[in-house]
Amino acid sequence: MIDSNCINGRFAYECQYKQQKCLFHIYFKFKHPKQILMNKLIDIKKYEQQAVSLAVKLINDGSVVALPTDTVYGLATDAQNPSAIGKLYNIKGRNLQKPIAICTHHVNDIGNWGKIGHLPFGLLDALLPGPVTVVLQRTPSLNIALNPEESNIAIRVPNSGFVCNIVSDLKKPIALTSANESNKPSTLKPIEFLILWPKLDAIFDGGTIGSSLESRQGSTIIDLTINNHYRVIRTGSALLNTIQKLHKFGLKEL
Repeated sequence: MIDSNCINGRFAYECQYKQQKCLFHIYFKFKHPKQILMNKLIDIKKYEQQAVSLAVKLINDGSVVALPTDTVYGLATDAQNPSAIGKLYNIKGRNLQKPIAICTHHVNDIGNWGKIGHLPFGLLDALLPGPVTVVLQRTPSLNIALNPEESNIAIRVPNSGFVCNIVSDLKKPIALTSANESNKPSTLKPIEFLILWPKLDAIFDGGTIGSSLESRQGSTIIDLTINNHYRVIRTGSALLNTIQKLHKFGLKEL
């Protein structure tokens, strides 16, 4: 657990870094979850494959973890686990009426969770993977407890080998939302969501993702539920490029 003397400020962040070197020695020697997570901050640049395996185990167990995506840091858990979804909402302090997106590992998997039969062939491959979220009508395969009042689902395939490897090994989608308190700015490095650390089961540290205001805008969200049309829900960080691709496939803005 995080030392209570290191809760505030950069000192807490530095304390975590000093301790993290022993984490994976503990993991391979004892392979006991409580011993592994004596330290929550895990440097994925040094231990990426081991970090993927640990993230898979934690998410399968219903834990909530923080991880870097191709846009901002996110909070992730098992999208098919109702209890884990409730925990995610509680940690973020998110209104239960606000839906949460899911993330899958490959464009070919999108059709398992959202209806894609009306989309032009090749459109999703042109948009993803990357900083784009597509909104589609949900399929019955998706956990009914996730956004129960919504007929649609927002789906991401990030341009992140780390995240996609986790989801691929899980063989099911993760629920993914930005790593910040609700209605607070998105984050580009772990220290920016330090307040959430005590509530999380692990923080996978990939360093600083970006440095500009645009970096914090997150993914561009596009509603593709209506045949031959699109609607921009959030401009995000890839709007111009996304619209150019949509127009190339003949879609018109609503």
